Amino acid sequence: MYLLENTLRPYAWGSETAIAELLGRVPSGGPEAELWVGAHPDSPSRALLDDGTREDLDRLIASDPVRALGDAAVQRFGARLPFLLKILAAAAPLSLQVHPSSSQATAGFDAENAAGVPADAPLRNYRDGFHKPEMIFALTPFEALCGFRPAPEAAAVFRQLVAAVEISGANVPQLLTDVVGDLAGSDQRAGLRSAFTRLLTGGGASVQAAQTVAAALLSATGPEAATVRELTEHYPADPGVLVSLLLNRVSLSPGQAIYLPAGNIHAYLSGLGIEVMASSDNVLRGGLTPKHVDVPELLKTVSFESVTVPAVEVRHTGLGQELYCPPFDEFALQRLELRAGSGSMASSDVPLAQNGPVLVLAVSGSIVLDSPRGDLLVPRGSSAFVPANEAPVMVKLAAGTGPESDQDDDGALAFAVTLAG
Repeated sequence: MYLLENTLRPYAWGSETAIAELLGRVPSGGPEAELWVGAHPDSPSRALLDDGTREDLDRLIASDPVRALGDAAVQRFGARLPFLLKILAAAAPLSLQVHPSSSQATAGFDAENAAGVPADAPLRNYRDGFHKPEMIFALTPFEALCGFRPAPEAAAVFRQLVAAVEISGANVPQLLTDVVGDLAGSDQRAGLRSAFTRLLTGGGASVQAAQTVAAALLSATGPEAATVRELTEHYPADPGVLVSLLLNRVSLSPGQAIYLPAGNIHAYLSGLGIEVMASSDNVLRGGLTPKHVDVPELLKTVSFESVTVPAVEVRHTGLGQELYCPPFDEFALQRLELRAGSGSMASSDVPLAQNGPVLVLAVSGSIVLDSPRGDLLVPRGSSAFVPANEAPVMVKLAAGTGPESDQDDDGALAFAVTLAG
């Protein structure tokens, strides 16, 4: 087992304090958007070896993949860690985005390589050849947009926008009327696709319509008005403000989770969460961003089916494990809450769910990973990689060792990611 050093991504939308406060350290002074824990080649964690040196986790795994991942994982996913764990802290909305399927990612990556598009080019759509299904687990109240609402519901929203503009005394943009017509047809999927495409390709007309709607809703109440005002504050000239009203607004309480399959158009708006995904960095953006938006490629990727909110329900095992298992092969999340002073093994010691390799992150208090090969102390704010051959592992509450231990009197909270069982 190895302690890890991880990369912090300072994207502009990140909170300056949330990750630091969660992990019990001093803030860096700038935005802290994502902490990456894993072996993605763009920002691999660094494993602390017994001799005091450090090695990138992807290189460590590649040196003996069967030991690190297990034979079944190597056969299924190759000699790479197939999942990635992040702490995500959004102080401002992220871009409207979608992730490709496996076949789309492979074809797109190969095509851009064949065309000679540099790997780090701003106009590149595919950074690797893998899909990126993901899940977000809320640590604080968390706001997101997720998937298309039913077309009749979206049509009602845009009719309300038309009425609000009329009441304000402004001229109703033709674009809004056209979108209502798109959404009122009998084919809901075709209507959503047409409205989405119209808003993204409307150019100046889309920007003008978004600004007219924002002005009309300046003092209005309701979730749609709140969404428009929130997004306009950050992206006043972006058609994504209106695209957002085609989508479900999701409010997660701490402990709730949703999953996002390929093709699901979504955006995280605010909050702190544990994000787990297949190990990929493929993102196609549709708005609310100054970055590259490739509408034709996006339209090939987005699923225009309306969806209910894809919640992930917790599953409790007979071993006291608390698991979140979305319908993906690459990962499952375990929440580990260890309570002090109870005298009950079920609450103070929890077996680690292990289906091959595991990443562990301690966010409150300190824990000990206890295996037949030895123990590893994981202090608050630290993380660890558990190779597949290091099993079984029991997660225990670390004994307090003074002020430096950062041990909570009430226990510890940690998260672990392994392959789906």
